[in-house]
Amino acid sequence: MKSRSFPPHDQPIPAPPTNTPEKSPYAVKEKTSRPRKTHRVRRIILIVSLSLSLVPLSSYAQALTYPGNASFADRTVGWLRDNGASGVVNTIENWYYTHHAPSAQAPPPDAIPKAGAAPIVIDPTLPNLRANTAPTPTLPNEGQWIPGPASSNAQPALYTSFVQPDTNYPSVIAGIALIRQSQTTAHLVAGTRQPDTGPWPGQARVPADDVAHLLATFNSGFKSKDITGGFYLNGQYSRDLIDGQASAVITADGRISIGAWNAGVQMSPEVTAVRQNLHLIVSKGTQVPDLSINAGGTWGSSRNQLQYTWRSGLGTDAHGNLIYVAGNGLTLETLATSLVRAGATTAMELDIHNGQVNFSSWASNATTSTPTELLPNMTTSPDRYLSPDQRDFFYLTVK
Repeated sequence: MKSRSFPPHDQPIPAPPTNTPEKSPYAVKEKTSRPRKTHRVRRIILIVSLSLSLVPLSSYAQALTYPGNASFADRTVGWLRDNGASGVVNTIENWYYTHHAPSAQAPPPDAIPKAGAAPIVIDPTLPNLRANTAPTPTLPNEGQWIPGPASSNAQPALYTSFVQPDTNYPSVIAGIALIRQSQTTAHLVAGTRQPDTGPWPGQARVPADDVAHLLATFNSGFKSKDITGGFYLNGQYSRDLIDGQASAVITADGRISIGAWNAGVQMSPEVTAVRQNLHLIVSKGTQVPDLSINAGGTWGSSRNQLQYTWRSGLGTDAHGNLIYVAGNGLTLETLATSLVRAGATTAMELDIHNGQVNFSSWASNATTSTPTELLPNMTTSPDRYLSPDQRDFFYLTVK
């Protein structure tokens, strides 16, 4: 039922001035290589779907030139979905990602996060991350919390770690970021194309004045047309907010709460932003049942939850910390498992697939801001959101 309630990357980059151009001159050089598997599945989708499409190619040209960051593959697949080939794309993706399981060997060295600082002693507010139970040896720094940038009180505002969540596939790594919400302010930014109603205020990027105070930037959820939920930002709606939908809710104090709409989180005068995406995958500290069944398409299209692909999720723990988890080769079930292991009591899935999953922590001072990706094999530029982007996203600043 619908209800609408009442109102270390390698090199540092200097913080841009207020009149930052459309493409930041401070951007770290983008990666030029993508996993071969992703190239293969994108080529299959492109060849098959273009051959079936009868839509004039002029609209395809518009999709390729529309403002905002987006790769050629993302623009192409998005255009195909928007022009009658969504079923074909889903069929190819589901077949490919469910039949190309990750390696059962240990992950390659370049996929393992490198510690930028010494692991810290676990304190009562950081979960004790269990080392892997796979037959391969425990990886260096696995399950250890690494302190990130500090807030104004000189205490770390962010910690990162990683685990191997799938005993059948030790090559799979789930990166974890734990953020102290008492020391941060959260923001939701609308993209140039998502949500798909507008126009929206802002420039679809991190405001120049906030770059020097950045702590983290990360992706949001599915495209609007792929979900039934809504989007709300500073008094403006894109579709109604739907009862029961998993929702990331930002309030005026800059905190994010995660919950089912009108069954855990709800509208109030203090709410400044709401981003809905499917249904919860973690509730009351446990994985939601039937994630591998997906009755009624609760978590996306048919068999979507079984794909071995890039996935991301967002949750909160019992201490009010924000938990972000992402990794390649995850199913919906192993994503939920990773969130629970990281201490999440409530959590939702965010976006999936290569190029749509990205998290960077930022170390800033008076002259530079340096982004570091949560996992070294994330394929988008770590400073992606300093330039206008087609997709909506979150960013956090330190208090």
